[in-house]
Parts: sequence; structure tokens; C-alpha cells
Amino acid sequence: MKKTLLPVFLLLIMSSCKQSAPDRKPYQWPNATPPVAAIKPVVRDLHGDKVTDNYYWMIDYFKKGADSTQVVNYLKAENSYLETMMAGTKSMQTELFKEMKGRIKEKDESVPVLKNGYYYYTRTEDGKEYFKYCRKKGSLDAKEEVLLDVDDMAKGHAYYSAAGFTVSPDNKLLAYGVDNVSRRQYTLHIKNLETGEIYADEIKGTSGNCVWANDNATLFYTLNNPSTLLTEKIKRHKLKTAAAKDQVVYEEKDHSNYIGLEKSKSGRFIFIYSSATLSTEVRMLDAGTPDGTFTVFQPRMKEVLYYLIPLEDKFLVLTNWNAKNFRLMKCPLNATGSENWTEVIEHRKDVLLEGVEEFRDFLVVTERTKGLVQLRIHNNKTGEEHYLNFGEPTYTAYVGSNPEYNSKTLRYNYTSLTTPSSIYDYDMSARSKKLIKQQEVVGGYDAKNYETERLYAKAADGTLVPISLVYKKGFGKNGQAPLLLYAYGSYGSSTDASFNSSRLSLLDRGFVYAIAHIRGGQEMGREWYDNGKMMHKKNTFTDFIDCANYLVSEEYTSKEHLYAQGGSAGGLLMGAIANMAPDLWHGVIAQVPFVDVVNTMLDESIPLTTNEFDEWGNPTDKDAYFYMKSYSPYENVEKKAYPNMLVTTGLHDSQVQYFEPAKWVAKLRANKTDKNVLLLHTNMEFGHGGASGRFDYLKDIALNYAFLFALEGIEK
Repeated sequence: MKKTLLPVFLLLIMSSCKQSAPDRKPYQWPNATPPVAAIKPVVRDLHGDKVTDNYYWMIDYFKKGADSTQVVNYLKAENSYLETMMAGTKSMQTELFKEMKGRIKEKDESVPVLKNGYYYYTRTEDGKEYFKYCRKKGSLDAKEEVLLDVDDMAKGHAYYSAAGFTVSPDNKLLAYGVDNVSRRQYTLHIKNLETGEIYADEIKGTSGNCVWANDNATLFYTLNNPSTLLTEKIKRHKLKTAAAKDQVVYEEKDHSNYIGLEKSKSGRFIFIYSSATLSTEVRMLDAGTPDGTFTVFQPRMKEVLYYLIPLEDKFLVLTNWNAKNFRLMKCPLNATGSENWTEVIEHRKDVLLEGVEEFRDFLVVTERTKGLVQLRIHNNKTGEEHYLNFGEPTYTAYVGSNPEYNSKTLRYNYTSLTTPSSIYDYDMSARSKKLIKQQEVVGGYDAKNYETERLYAKAADGTLVPISLVYKKGFGKNGQAPLLLYAYGSYGSSTDASFNSSRLSLLDRGFVYAIAHIRGGQEMGREWYDNGKMMHKKNTFTDFIDCANYLVSEEYTSKEHLYAQGGSAGGLLMGAIANMAPDLWHGVIAQVPFVDVVNTMLDESIPLTTNEFDEWGNPTDKDAYFYMKSYSPYENVEKKAYPNMLVTTGLHDSQVQYFEPAKWVAKLRANKTDKNVLLLHTNMEFGHGGASGRFDYLKDIALNYAFLFALEGIEK
């Protein structure tokens, strides 16, 4: 009996795992006329190179004294055109939104974090877009204090971001920042947690973060330049005094540097970090003497980055000084200059040293090897070391919130393309871990129904570029499956494989999702980043194209079913690959794309421009100018066929201003020789990060997916 039933049982399991073919019927795009942007030629004359920009006028919205009516009308016309073209997908967008929202546990709570005698956490409620910031004293069984009800605070605002929650050392005061415009310009407020009073202290134009001194009456904060939005000054605020009286304790004169504040885990020091892409300078102050003067730890050195980890008896210094992939040094508390640094962990060519988390008895070192993160545990007393084992071919692991210096427990986060976000507590002495919480997918999710792979594509110069993929079981490599290839590839930001419940709406409809770990990120070490920026930036684009060609050659997909997606600097990538290999993609989604590289980097009044000269180059330099011009998407639009494209932006974007994608789309419309779809969606209320609510962002994802499904002819 068992012998006859077993094969049938196995067949039933296998058939249930097969990927069902989605219903496909070509979407009928309406025969609508797209907007035509006005042409107002402006000539750029630099390095003997004259370039006519027909759409420079679109910058007017944020220019003082300029009439923005024409700009706003054009953006609204593009939005109306998109609504017309996507009208037939409205029901699908609605269903996708409900589907993705339905997977999210609405009533939920973050894992509490113990700090200074209190457990802090956020919780969300059914139907609410935001959250409540709460704490309990001493025990999770204690009475809950709601410190901030952001659901209530956000009422009446289209956008609302509350951030930078910082409690005073005596646990009585809460400082926090609010941005209700989406320009990342925060107003600081202070709340008395004993009385509930919001103090009259109101500090505008900040980065949103601040640090308390140990006197519980002094705050240090970062003030931004109102025009460029650069972090420009560190100021000291005395409780219950006017912000106008706040003293400047540091002003950054080098506009290529970001500045910010940090307090050591021990609570002993306050640090001012001044960092550019290639150099760091740190100032320090005893947190017990807030009226004192910050002293320089180590003056900035050319192309030297360093980060401080203070212990009880010494400083640890994570630095790339004579160490491309970084090494760990140490020095006495009273002798801080680099001449006093001695080596703790040596430099290794094949291992990137990314970070160090300090505890009294342990150090947790984050390393990256072969593109994957490793957590190395070092016992400060015995010198013994070991690594955590994660057991998947591609994943993301990182140190979580660990504010208690005396703890022997490491909290870390883990996720993969098939594993929902998971939080573990790891006993570093006993070497045992406990799953504290795993993201719940409402309605059920079984990781066994999906498969993940790690592949390597060979770039034109012979470099092997990693690719992480996920798809539903039953997928067959026959070139017929739609595949969405994503990448970022800038600023040394590594794009690791992680779970996303919204992505299931793609996978369950037959899509393969892939991440190209291209140069410009830092997945394979610091050299990976160096070879994807400045005068090597084109490697980022060619790596992505080579990854796509590899996936086509291996029949994971075909050109007729291949799609590309990227945002911000990843949107630059989308613009470049659309110019360089337009026939390779059936569709491209470019989100808040940085596509007007030369003009933006020439305009130092634009937020963040000067900070990024070490990433892209300064176009006032002739060689940098012509190299940027050779790949900048806006500069290289030509009379030729382009793929179907969806471009998104936000009117209040402070990172990549709205006019870059708007100009790009206008120029594409005037030059493209094909009949493919080109759509621009401008969110008139939000900025770079999109909607602020818990669920509103899903509407943007639903639009993106509906665009892909329309191109694939998937109806439901």
C-alpha cells in the first residue's frame, strides 16, 4: 500500500510547487497624445564645449523670484497623461495595493530595546499609517508610556516624518525632529516626559538628529544651510532658551564634507564627524562638560577615513590609512594622533572590514568576504574568536540596536531573498542564539515554495560580477520568464539580498527577481567601489549590461521579457543603460533618477552637489567634465528607439531634484523614434523617499508592478 501511494504523494507535492502560468493578454495602450514641453534654449559654454539645453527652465520651481507656473503645469500634464495611459490598469493597481497591504501585519510591535533602565519600542495599530513611540520602565510587564503618538501628530499632513528620538540621560526629556514637507529639513522639539509638556524650544532647519550632554540641559544639533541643505554648523542649545541664542561650536568650511553628531555608547564622549567621500576628521568633547571646547582627534588626512570606537581604557580606530579594505587600530585615551595608533586587526586584500560594535567584554566585527557579510565575535578577556554561521548562499546580516555597553548579548538582524526579516539575540559567552521576532507575512508564507541562487557574470574586462536571484519553484530556464533586474552601484553602498513581502506579487506571477552587485557598491571590497566611481564610473553601467546579457544567454529570460529598475543613483544607471543598450530591455523603471549629472554638479546651489565631487568629479576640471558628459543620461539622449519607460519623481525631492527626470523625459519625448510607452509620474506632495505613511508607498509599488504587468500582458 505504501509503495503504491508514495509516488502519487510525491507527484502531488511536485505539481503543487509548479509555477502557474499567468493569464497573458496584450494590454491596449490608449492612443493619447503626450505633453510637449516648451523649448527655451540655454547655452552652456565650458572648456570650449558649447551645449544647448532646451529644458533648463524647468529648474524654476525652487529658484527665488521665478514663476513656477509653467513648470507645475507641465508636471501636471505629464501626470494626466500617465493617468490616461494607465487607466486600464486601475483595477489591477487597486488589487495589487490590497494584496500587498494584506500581507502586512497592521497591529504590530517592534522588538523592545533596553537602554538606561527602559525598554523602548514602537507599535502600530490597525488602519493607522504611522506609529506610537513607547517605553516601559525596568520590565516588559510594566505600564506603557506613550512618548509620541505619531498617528495623532500626523493628522492633516500629506507628509509627516518624526525622527531622531533622543532621550536625556536622566530619562525625563525627549528631543525629536519633525519634517512635514519632505525636504529632510527637520524642526527639533523637546517634550517633558513627566508632565507631557512640549517646550517652547523650537529649532528649525536641522538634520533631525541631536545629542544630549550629561547635564540633561544641553543639546547639540546639526544646522543645515537653508539653500543648499548642506549640514553646515554644529550648535549648542540650552534648555528653555531661544534658538536664536544658540552658539556655534563648529562650522564646516569645506562644502565637500558632511557633518554630524554622535554620542559614544558609554555616554562619556560626544563626537562631531566631518566626512567627505575620501577623508574624515573627528572632534570630541567630554559629555560631562558641555560648555567645553571640542578637540580634534586626528586632523583630516588626504584619502584617509577613520571611525572611533571608545572603550574604557582606549580608543579603537577603524581606518583605511595604508589599508584599502580597512584595518583596526588602537591608541590611548590621552594620545589620539595617528602617530600613536597600533594595529589590532591587520589589513586583508580579500576581506573588507566594515564596522565594529563595542561591548565591555566583547567586540563584534562586521566583515565582508566574497560579497557576503560575516559577524566575527572577539572575547576581550580571553582573546578567543568565532564567526556566526548563516547557512544560505545569499543573504543580509547586520548588527542591530545594542545600546547597552555592559551586555553580553548581541542583537543582530538577518534576512535573505526567501527569509523574512528576523531579529536574533546571540549570547556571546554561551554561543547560542534565540529568534526574537520574524516578520510575519499575513495570509501565510512558505519559504520552501521559492528558490534563490547566486550567480557570477563575467564583465567585459574579465571581472566576475555577483548576481542574486529568487523565483518561485517550478521555474524553468527557457527564456520565456519575465525578469526584473535591479541594482544601485554608487557611493560604496552594498545592495545585499533581503526579503520583501511586496515582491511576492511579482514572483507569484512568474517573474524572476535579480540583484546585480555591480561595481560602485562595496560588495566585493573597497576596490569594488573605487572601480565604479569618478573616472571609472562606466564600469557600473557595463557591469549591469553584462549581467543582463548573461541572464539572457543562460535563458533565465530573453530581451522580450527583460526589465530593469533602479532609483536615485540607481536611476542614473537606468538612464545610462537605456542609452547604451536600448534594445536589451523591454521596459525600464527609473525612480527619482539622477540623470542630469553635468548640470547638477556644476550648480553648487543645488543640495548635496559639493558633497559629491569625490564621487562623480568636479566638472570645472576639464577631464572630469568630458568624462561625465560621456555617460550623463540627459546629455546622451539621441534620435533612436528607446525601451518602454516609467520615470518617477517627487516635487519636494531634496536629493535628486524633480527637474532632472522632468528634463530627461522631455528630451526623450523630443528624440525617441519608437512607439514605446514613456511615462512620467511626479508626486506633487512628497520627496526623495516617497510617501511617509506605512501603506501609502505601496501605491507607488502597485503602479510600478502594473506597468510591468501591462507590458507582459498579465491581467491578474
